[in-house]
Amino acid sequence: MRNICMILMMALVVSPLIPLAFSEGTIGAPEGVLRKSITSIKFLDAYFGTSSGKIEVGPGDKNVPFTISMANVGTQDLTGIKGQLLLPAQFASPDGRSALILADNSQKATTGNSFYLTFFVDVKEGAEITNYSGTVKVDYSRLRESGERQDFFDFSFKLTGDSTVNLTPLTPYITSITNNDVIIKIANGGSAPLSNVDVILKNDQTSVTATSKSKNLENVIFDKTHWDVGTIPPNSAESFSFKIFVPENIKNEPLHLPMEVTYYDAHGESKTVTRVTDLYINGLVDPYVYGVKVIDLSGKQTVIGDILNQGNSDGLFGFVTLKPRGDSNIQESTQYIDEIEPDSPVPFNIPIGAASNGEHEITIEIKYKDSLRNDHIITYDTTIFVNAPLIANTGDGDSTIGIVVVIIILAIAAYIFYKRRRATIGKTS
Repeated sequence: MRNICMILMMALVVSPLIPLAFSEGTIGAPEGVLRKSITSIKFLDAYFGTSSGKIEVGPGDKNVPFTISMANVGTQDLTGIKGQLLLPAQFASPDGRSALILADNSQKATTGNSFYLTFFVDVKEGAEITNYSGTVKVDYSRLRESGERQDFFDFSFKLTGDSTVNLTPLTPYITSITNNDVIIKIANGGSAPLSNVDVILKNDQTSVTATSKSKNLENVIFDKTHWDVGTIPPNSAESFSFKIFVPENIKNEPLHLPMEVTYYDAHGESKTVTRVTDLYINGLVDPYVYGVKVIDLSGKQTVIGDILNQGNSDGLFGFVTLKPRGDSNIQESTQYIDEIEPDSPVPFNIPIGAASNGEHEITIEIKYKDSLRNDHIITYDTTIFVNAPLIANTGDGDSTIGIVVVIIILAIAAYIFYKRRRATIGKTS
C-alpha cells in the first residue's frame, strides 16, 4: 500500500513536465498553425482609395484617402477601432507637417468579417512613383472584455501615379455629301499608363443627350465603330482613324460622337469612361464653270459663262477673275458675283479690253468663302476666240465721225484744188 502511494505521488509531480518536453517538437512550425501569440486582427491590404475601391494617386495630390483593409479573425466582436499611420517622408498629414495621420471606425467589426480604416494623406510633389513601406498601429477593444488591445502591422504599398483620358479630333471639320477621313487622338496626360485601351463608338440615341443637335448621329454612316488602341504610356498619345459619310440634309451644325473608353489602370483594375468628341459638319460648295465664250456686249468684246454650284451650301462673297495665260494680251479683270447658291446657275460677264484677234488661253478663277468663312479658290482653264471689228470703240470719242470729217475735209480740199487749177488754165489760154 505504501508503494502504491509513492507511485501516485511521483506521477503527480512529473505529469506537468511532460507537455514541456513534447513542446520542443513544435519549433519551426508554420505561423498560423501553432501561433506564438493569438491576435484578433489579420492584415489584408493597404492602398490608395476607400472601402469602395482603389484609386490612382500621383505626386502632388492632396487629401487623398489611404485605406487599410483588415479582418476580425478572433472569437469576439471588436469595437472602438482606431488607427495611426506611419508613412515615409514623401507623405504627410493634411493637418500639418507634424500632425499624426489618424483614423477610426465607429462600427463594430463582427467575428469573421473584414473592416477598414481610411486615412487621409498629402503626397509631396517630389514623390517617386514606386513601392513604399509603412506601419499601422491599431487600437481596439473586444466585447465582454475590459481594457484596450493594440496591434502593429508592417505593409508595403505603391504610389501608382494617375492617368487621364482625353479625346481630340485632329480633323475637327468634315463636309457633308463627302466620305470624310477622320483622325482622333487619344491622349494620356497623367503619370500612370493606360493599358489595353479599347474604344467603342456609341452611335445610338441612348448614348447622347436627347437634343436636336445630337439626333443627326443616327443618319451618319461610319465604316468602323470599334478600335483596339493598345497601351498609352504617361504623357503620350495614340490615334485611330475611320471614315464618315454625312448625308445631304445635314450641314452647318455640330456632330457629337460619344466614345466609350475601356482600359486597365495602374492597379490592374478595369475602368470605363465616356468621352464626347465634337466635329463640325460643313456644307459642300462645289462650283462648276461652263459655257465660257466671247460675245459682243454693248460694243465691247466680253467673256461670258455660268457657274453651277453642285453642292448643298451657299458659296459666300463670290468673285470671278479672268486671267490671261501664255502670250495672251487679254487684260486681267475681276467681277463680284455675291452668293453662289446650289442648283442655280450664276452668270458672269467680264470685258476683255483691247485684245488681238485669234485664240487666247485664259483661266477663270472662282474665289468664295464657306459657312466657316474659310477661303476657297477653284480654277478653270480654257481657250477662247476673239474676232474684234476693224474699228473699235476706244472710249475717247466717236472715231467714225472723225473719219467722216477727215474725208469731207479732203473732198473740199480736192474741190478747191480742182477749181484753182481750171482757173489757172483759163488765164493761160
